[in-house]
Order: sequence, then structure tokens, then C-alpha cells
Amino acid sequence: MTNAISPPVEDLWRIFKIMAEFVEGFQELAAVGPAVSIFGSARTNREHRYYKLAQKTAYEISKAGFTVITGGGGGIMEAANKGASAAGGKSVGLNIELPVEQKPNEYQNIAMRFRYFFCRKVMFLKYAHGFIVFPGGYGTMDEFFESVVLIQTLRQASFPVILMGIEFWKGLIDWMSEKLQRENDFIKPQDLHVFSVVDDPVKAVEIIVRFRESAVPIGLQLPGLKSS
Repeated sequence: MTNAISPPVEDLWRIFKIMAEFVEGFQELAAVGPAVSIFGSARTNREHRYYKLAQKTAYEISKAGFTVITGGGGGIMEAANKGASAAGGKSVGLNIELPVEQKPNEYQNIAMRFRYFFCRKVMFLKYAHGFIVFPGGYGTMDEFFESVVLIQTLRQASFPVILMGIEFWKGLIDWMSEKLQRENDFIKPQDLHVFSVVDDPVKAVEIIVRFRESAVPIGLQLPGLKSS
């Protein structure tokens, strides 16, 4: 007789773990107030201009009355948490368990830990009044494209998606405009207007504040979940 847990039973227990992550996330983040999720590379060093730009941007976002949410790791995430903390604001880190463990940065005053990427993604979206996306790798691109897909498919009420760093993003935007839109009609011209590209933290704050004041409903639209 073996004590091994059968795959169907193991999957059932996994459902409860997933539910627990959602419940904890909803309980913790429902009280943080209007928030802005900031993304970018974990590999950006502290002397890099994008690190400094992220720190300044998060500082300004926090001063404008928004909670700053990041993935809780190093690089751009650390810079954003650091800027929010320096401004005396709420600095949230949604840390993820990885095979090569992510080291949580020290500037989070609200830190959460997730095992499942999709639970963590919902938390980034559910309480966000906007996304600010700094230069980064695959994970950053994933967050950017997921946000614009949700807006394009009307799963998410339109909300500001801001790409920081015109020089970095120009090549990707040119490719999207030429290959996706003009040559193949895979996207419509209006799909290229669901995000903004800026270099100035003050401009980014203005875009998000202006959206908030327009009183447009926001939040991830999921069956059974009320938008915040």
C-alpha cells in the first residue's frame, strides 16, 4: 500500500491553495486605495538611468495619492518601491516564488508572496488605476501585452498604460505599427492608441490623475468579481 497522493486529489488540494492566494490578495489589497502598478527589469542596476527614473516616477505617483505596486524584486521593482517609500506612501510588493529565488527588496511596507503567476497577475490588475511599464525583458513584455489585450477585448475598462522610455520602446512600436497593423491588419489603428509613451514622470502622473478624475470605472472584469 502506498501513501502517494493520486494526481486528481493533488489537483484538488492545489485548487484550495489557489483560492487561498486569491482570498489573501483581495483582503490585503482592497484597503490600499487607488494604486498604480509599475513593471520593469529586475536586472537594472542602481546606477542606471532607468532605475533612477523609476524611483522618481514612483515618488511622484505616491505624492499624488496612489499606492505603488511592484513585483517586489530588484531592479526597476526595487527602484519603484524605494521611491514610494521615500514619499511616505504605500509601497506594495507582490513577490513570486521562483526556482532561482527572487530576493524581496527592502523598500516594501506591504509585502505579499505568491506561488502562482496567474494569481499574482490578477492582483496587479484588479486594483490598478494605471500601469507604468519601464524597459524590461520577457516578464515586462508579458505584463504590457496582457494589459493591452484586456483593453482591446473589453475585458478591462480602458485605463492608462504608460510606457516609460521613448528610446527603448520606439523599435517595438514601429514594428507593431508596420507589421501588425499596416502590412497584416492583425490589429486596428485604434489599438495603437491604448497606451502612451513618455519620458517625464510628471507627465505620467498627469495622465493617471486625469483618468482618475474622469471617473471611468476600472478594474479587471472577471465573472463573479465586482470591479473596484
